[in-house]
Amino acid sequence: MTAFLFDGPEAADITILLAHGAGAAMDSAAMTAIAKALAQSGFRVVRFEFGYMAARRTSNTRKPPPRADLLKTEYLAAVDALGATDKLIIGGKSMGGRVASMVGDELYASGKIAGLLCLGYPFHPPEKPEQLRNAHLADLKVPTLIVQGTRDPFGTRDEVSSYSLSKRIEILWLEDGDHDLKPRKSVSGHSAADHLKTLGEAAVSWARKITS
Repeated sequence: MTAFLFDGPEAADITILLAHGAGAAMDSAAMTAIAKALAQSGFRVVRFEFGYMAARRTSNTRKPPPRADLLKTEYLAAVDALGATDKLIIGGKSMGGRVASMVGDELYASGKIAGLLCLGYPFHPPEKPEQLRNAHLADLKVPTLIVQGTRDPFGTRDEVSSYSLSKRIEILWLEDGDHDLKPRKSVSGHSAADHLKTLGEAAVSWARKITS
């Protein structure tokens, strides 16, 4: 059975389902901050964990994550288990968003979701820009918002600008943000709270556009 964490109003007309990244659980500091920011913007936010991460809570061993494509069935199962009756957006942090992007078109075509929200998309492993993970993004059909820090080692603004991405993808760049979207205040003049507020506002505007 999928265990969920809920934030935001139950009566919200848009629900966002989020999966975690490869190394941090659904209740990590970054995931919690993002979920709270989206909830404060009026979304019902739901977090879940893939099986390997959930197993770490009851085991002394840290089982590594499977390949992202092997987690697609788990993501689809989470969507079914949630059973959202209102508008649903899926996504996640890093690997979680990548897995969501792999099932997004299937769910969008069947009318189960309205959009895809990726937070710190892992375009490539750090320091390995030649190992791209974006081939399927060129023809993506589901409306997509990627929120990315400009200094994210998994894909900087300069790098991503050279990629062939679907016209259905919009990118919100957060100045000096890292993989957790956090800026260095002394460099950017922005705080993590500033970026989370920007994320929430942008997500509301985008979600209204794709669901109207």
